[in-house]
Amino acid sequence: MTINRRTLLKQTLAAGMAAGSSPFLPAAAQSTARKAPFTVDLSPGNIGVKADPGAVIALAHQYGFESVQPNADYLAKLDAVRLRELLAELAANKLVWGAAGLSVEFRGDEATFLGGMDGLPKLAAALQEAGAKRVGTWIKPYHESLTYSANFKQHAVRLREVAKVLGDHGLRFGLEYVGTRTLWTKSRHSFIHTMAEARELIAEIGHPDLGLVLDSWHWFTAQETAEDILALKNHDVVACDLNDAPTGIAVEDQLDNQRELPASTGVIDIKAFLNALVGIGYDGPVRAEPFNQPLNAMEDGPAAEATAKSIRKAMEIAGV
Repeated sequence: MTINRRTLLKQTLAAGMAAGSSPFLPAAAQSTARKAPFTVDLSPGNIGVKADPGAVIALAHQYGFESVQPNADYLAKLDAVRLRELLAELAANKLVWGAAGLSVEFRGDEATFLGGMDGLPKLAAALQEAGAKRVGTWIKPYHESLTYSANFKQHAVRLREVAKVLGDHGLRFGLEYVGTRTLWTKSRHSFIHTMAEARELIAEIGHPDLGLVLDSWHWFTAQETAEDILALKNHDVVACDLNDAPTGIAVEDQLDNQRELPASTGVIDIKAFLNALVGIGYDGPVRAEPFNQPLNAMEDGPAAEATAKSIRKAMEIAGV
């Protein structure tokens, strides 16, 4: 149920793992040892994990994650018996759902948007039945032909429709701005690329369950501060991505598809970012989305292990 940004970026440049064998503490024990109310989340597509959605729960438990991204397409295909089994596995492994991706392609032509909207109620109902609470998507920071004003109006109209369907199914909806300068300057029609602009769009849409997807990468490339996050409330943030940046590259020259796992280089002030999230009481998923080729080339287990370790390291650095 996700539109993957890798397509845009290219244009611009095992199920049987046994619980208890992890080198990490169980998720429940880890969560009581820190003050952060958010969950360490496994979002498999973000790190190149190819395991079947039904096997991701075992993988998440194996490496000490606390939540896992729900896959709406997969959930919609399950019968009642298999869904109960899956939810029992989730509970037995002390996991909760993170944030799903959005299936609707709202960035292009009207026919494509309407086609996506036709299928959204079924997918939203599947998420609701499974107990998921959050859905997120990203905003393309430029348009090939629409001016900022025209694009803003189109986003407000379309995303208001999406938010209504999701809200009717008890789902909060998050929008991620893309702050990478090398992306939003690729067209003469730049679009939303800062937190302030994203909040303007959210205000225009005016849905009570609409908020932000924050990403430390975009917070960094937009040259924002902890104070920008501290101006928010917990309900304003639906999901969070945690990443680091390569060394030796000026912030305005960073490339969106060349990131690092969190706390691996220290370029991004992860301590300030995470402490600001704690400061607003953020209680949603925190996941990695590094668009990192060496990570994507790993087998599922090592990729999940490396990701879990990097998120834990970031939390240790931040003291949360």
